[in-house]
Amino acid sequence: MRRLRARGEQARVCVLGAMSAPLGGDRLALDITAGTRARLEVTSAAATIALRGPTTVPATYDVRVRVGDRATLHWLPEPLISTRGSTLHQTFTVDLAATSRLLMREEQLLGRSGESPGHLTTRLGVRRGGRALLDQHTAYGDPAPAWDGPAVLGAHRATGQLLLVDPELDAPQEPHVIGDDPAEGQAVLTPLADPQALIATAVARTPAQLRHLLDVALACAYQVPRPEAEGEQEGPSSR
Repeated sequence: MRRLRARGEQARVCVLGAMSAPLGGDRLALDITAGTRARLEVTSAAATIALRGPTTVPATYDVRVRVGDRATLHWLPEPLISTRGSTLHQTFTVDLAATSRLLMREEQLLGRSGESPGHLTTRLGVRRGGRALLDQHTAYGDPAPAWDGPAVLGAHRATGQLLLVDPELDAPQEPHVIGDDPAEGQAVLTPLADPQALIATAVARTPAQLRHLLDVALACAYQVPRPEAEGEQEGPSSR
């Protein structure tokens, strides 16, 4: 972990990794706590690369997050790359106070250029004010069934999501689709049961297109989008 220069009142921390992890059999864990009224951004210096190890035992990477009363946490790491032959099980456990704010971006790249992916599973569980807000499970790469079928990723190999929880957010009541060309990539901004929470899920052909879709989704969350000027939205940046 390395502390970065603060941005205003927001403290910033960077996770420094290495290409040697996570390998098969590794068990990694990260605990993050933003105390009362704290403002924290956590990012990473480079992409996390899941690699095949000397054992067939899956690697695990557990991220546990607690955000206190009136605190703000931005979780904005670089993408996770699932390489051929790797197996990684990743979990996120998030516990939010009722008055806290969360911006959480996750991006996965399935295989390097011209490479088939390994097996990647992620589980995201979020509680707010002691109540369940979201429990989501995804699985990509063999032996997950139909992960590359038309109902899941199709030909896309970049996927990700952005979760926004904000006590001042007035979430739209209907899903909003972002992106005019499904072949290049699309995102959908979806309200959750809590009116102060939204999740955007995106698929794309390239990492750059994926990031663009998530940035536009974040802008749309804070204002009603105009379809003819969707790419010109303004709002908080997820970068």
